[in-house]
Amino acid sequence: MTTTTLLPIAERAAAPPALPEITAGNLTWRPATRADAPALLELKNTIAEVDDEPYREALEEVAETFDAPWRNFDTDSRLGFDSEGVLRAYAFVDTTPGDATTVRVFLWGGVHPDRRGEGIGRELLAWEIARGRQLLAATGKELPARIAVFAEDTDPESKHRLYAHAGFEPRRFYSDLKRDLAGPDAPPVPDVALDGSLRLVPWSTELDEPARLAHNEAFRDHWGSEPQTAEQWAKGRTAFAPQWSFLVVDDAPDVDALLADPWTDAETAAALRAGAPLVVGYHVASRFEEDFEVRGYTFGYTELLGVRRAYRGRKIAVAALAAGMRAFAADGMQAAVLDVDTENPSGAHGLYASLGYTKVSGSRMYSIEL
Repeated sequence: MTTTTLLPIAERAAAPPALPEITAGNLTWRPATRADAPALLELKNTIAEVDDEPYREALEEVAETFDAPWRNFDTDSRLGFDSEGVLRAYAFVDTTPGDATTVRVFLWGGVHPDRRGEGIGRELLAWEIARGRQLLAATGKELPARIAVFAEDTDPESKHRLYAHAGFEPRRFYSDLKRDLAGPDAPPVPDVALDGSLRLVPWSTELDEPARLAHNEAFRDHWGSEPQTAEQWAKGRTAFAPQWSFLVVDDAPDVDALLADPWTDAETAAALRAGAPLVVGYHVASRFEEDFEVRGYTFGYTELLGVRRAYRGRKIAVAALAAGMRAFAADGMQAAVLDVDTENPSGAHGLYASLGYTKVSGSRMYSIEL
């Protein structure tokens, strides 16, 4: 087997010394601030409505993006206003501080539908890519690197062409799945009994950190996934629904065997030695009420579902997911919804199909690999 020697990240990132100007559309540009959240919400939801995207955002979601301490909106965002002071375009370059195998930046942005076709999006994307390259170079992490963007299948073809013209290639495809919980056609929710010392419990604050450790291990073999720091794990929870979230713990883990397992990471090993609870599987759910009208039904959303590698094959995922579905239904939700990578290595797509989930929409990730 041959290995490729990477050039230093500073060379691969090819960061420009200065960022390109955005002159198209004769807009006035400045960094975003938390006070811009209402205007950003209106613009983002207008774009989503025109492009027939299957979601809308809430003000709390937009405002919360400004709370993460690792983000610098002064340098990594731009808002474009017209002559009347109305927000017409936005851009944000996001980093992920926990990256350990691939260092990444994600580009988010959009142009008001009334101002498309003026070249604003092209120049805005060029600015984002340039800033993304600067951020990658600044990490100093000698790892493979990625600049990524996302698009819904419903987005206009011009958006997909814009990404292709800028050098992005389609890298991953995702399916948005739905499973009915009510009505004569809804399949029964499976009743799963866990074996041995495994126990299904509701999410709790005390088990949140053990759940983070479980997630980092469970997704280590998933393409594009990177460890989440405690800071990252705690953010982005505006829609978090603890009443719909469940964990599976092992009350009597074989500590010696787990410590000897090369798959056990350092943080989990330290927790095991300290006698901390061991979460081995989890179902983390969210409630996106703004999407109910858009989709035409109420639903609970499975944000995260995973099982530690050493515990796979013991129906832990099904038990946690089934608990979530019962909680959705108990609160009157008509459906269960989730997104899945079509090439998920754990066979999740087949699992969801066997439980009655079907595809309702899709999205994709484009990237520039460095």
